[in-house]
Amino acid sequence: MSSQHLTTPVPSMAPISFKVNGIQQQLNVDTRTTLLDALREHLHLTGTKKGCDHGQCGACTVMVNGRRINACLTLAVMQQDAEITTIEGLGNPDELHPLQAAFIKHDGYQCGYCTPGQICSSMAVLEEIKAGIPSHVTHDLVSAPNVTADEIRERMSGNICRCGAYSNILAAIEEYAEGLES
Repeated sequence: MSSQHLTTPVPSMAPISFKVNGIQQQLNVDTRTTLLDALREHLHLTGTKKGCDHGQCGACTVMVNGRRINACLTLAVMQQDAEITTIEGLGNPDELHPLQAAFIKHDGYQCGYCTPGQICSSMAVLEEIKAGIPSHVTHDLVSAPNVTADEIRERMSGNICRCGAYSNILAAIEEYAEGLES
């Protein structure tokens, strides 16, 4: 019986170009690299968190071309020419985005680990409602959905808060949404 030499295949590298938080980025990544790892490991944008790494917790939620996505479930190479917004693109400690300020005001962050994903998802949820995209709880599929607690809860159900700050998160989103309407 002859022994065979087992070798590890050489990773396939690919160039990728996308805009992250308004800045054009070019990377050369292993084609197996998730968007989450590209953001955290290559671009050092560590606000986006790696929670479950299986798309079940929402900690890695970012916005791609205005739509929310679990960054752990998509490959970076699939986002060629995309516009990506992470928590770092919404505000900073010196100038918070109004939704970030609402999360602080309503204590919607608790430990803070899920907060970047919660905020990015919240932003996209409100845009979905504004665009008239129905959810499972939308009663009238002909008319545009309203910003209600039920709509927000349903749409945010993919974002888990292990601290259980859901009522505070809902209050923060509702306050921010009211500010958009006035």
